[in-house]
Amino acid sequence: MASIHFLWLLCLQLLVLAAKIRAKNIPAIIVFGDSSVDAGNNNYIPTIARSNFEPYGRDFNGGRPTGRFSNGKIATDFVSEAFGLKPVIPAYLDPAYSISDFATGVTFASAGTGYDNATSNVLSVIPLRKELEYYKEYQMKLRDYLGDRKANAVIREALYMISVGTNDFLENYYAIPGRSSEYTIREYENFLVGIAGNFTKELYDLGARKMSLGGLPPMGCMPLERTSNYMGGSDCVDSYNILAAEFNVKLNDLVIKQNKEFHGMDMVFSDPYGILLEIIRKPAAYGFEVTGVACCATGMFEMGYACSRTNPFTCSDADKFVFWDSFHPTEKTNGIIANHVVKTALAKFL
Repeated sequence: MASIHFLWLLCLQLLVLAAKIRAKNIPAIIVFGDSSVDAGNNNYIPTIARSNFEPYGRDFNGGRPTGRFSNGKIATDFVSEAFGLKPVIPAYLDPAYSISDFATGVTFASAGTGYDNATSNVLSVIPLRKELEYYKEYQMKLRDYLGDRKANAVIREALYMISVGTNDFLENYYAIPGRSSEYTIREYENFLVGIAGNFTKELYDLGARKMSLGGLPPMGCMPLERTSNYMGGSDCVDSYNILAAEFNVKLNDLVIKQNKEFHGMDMVFSDPYGILLEIIRKPAAYGFEVTGVACCATGMFEMGYACSRTNPFTCSDADKFVFWDSFHPTEKTNGIIANHVVKTALAKFL
């Protein structure tokens, strides 16, 4: 029995080593998007869409708020670690980091942004087009730091992750007048998919080849939306979930289309919808107890500055909750989603 146990441990170690060797095919993870992947860029711009204060980050290394909209790590941090890179991906605008840190991973994401420029205007955050400008600046710094040959290899072999879109619907189309008077919801979906396609093409033209286009979560199950669903007994808002699933189909179709169109492009569709909905429907199977409200404050509608460290209702154990604030998952949920995405969509890059 002892020899069998030894052989099992040896095989496991060899598998882990093989995974690390394969992961070297990805020298860096480069991230674009919204609060789901913002590690603190909004700390350095004039906006109220921030989370660089307690209790955000209370379970992060050192218990410090970083600007991540979570009690700890976000999904892309877990992805970076899974690929044998660093345990957290830093924000591009954070002066505590330099190009030597960004060479193996960086996020340009901005909480509150969307595909639509009008979405970023709602909370005065960084529009997606500006994130791309920062990336161009990053390329110049990378070439100065590594030299053209090595920098071009990093640019070509890096994994580019894009996670954006929820704000376009919940913070823009359904929340304020404007786009809803210009487009039907189906037209608006197509408008956003067009922007997504232009964005991934621009990345391709700049040298990117390995990409992950992220889908929408079941946004009707966010505590904020459930709280306002009085007529539905505070259950998930089905119409929002149907919309998210429909939009995800269109994004997946875009991935298939562009992989055929652009030589050498290797883009995958990373879908958080199914796994998050499963967690919400079967929380006990994942070790959760609470799905309908969040950990922070009353858990019903608070996020950002409304998620106050002085609120006596904030939970003591975030691991029992699927959501940290009314819009964002806990670190534990982020880890489960990231693990699912790595094992499915991103597995080909390992």
